[in-house]
Amino acid sequence: MPAVLIFGAGVLFAVGLALGGMTQPQKIIAFLDITGDWDPSLAWVMVGAMLTYGPLFRLVTRRKGPVFASLFQIPTRRDITPSLVAGAALFGIGWGLSGLCPGPALASAPTAAPFILVFVVTMFAGMGAHRLYTNLRSDS
Repeated sequence: MPAVLIFGAGVLFAVGLALGGMTQPQKIIAFLDITGDWDPSLAWVMVGAMLTYGPLFRLVTRRKGPVFASLFQIPTRRDITPSLVAGAALFGIGWGLSGLCPGPALASAPTAAPFILVFVVTMFAGMGAHRLYTNLRSDS
């Protein structure tokens, strides 16, 4: 896929995250706080994503192949592994504590807010540590 299309898709995704309020950590934390001052407005972002993704996934995968690649790369594994559960738990804990996840954090990075930059740097450090760990495990 040409780099300009990849960049354009990323910008469109970032704008969608910002318009949906997903780049506002306090809004995310209020959404996750179901026992306190709960803000259900992000549920509409999720509903909109499901209503877009569901029909389009079925429509696109009925094609012979993707437009910019030789074949679709759709995961086939359906088993639940300890590493999947641990990763999901770490993601959820991080999202709940910070109000950020990778997409919105990267979309917010140009603001250069210290909190966002610390999150992004530590996110990349964690990704690097995971890659190093998995490489060391596969080598032994």
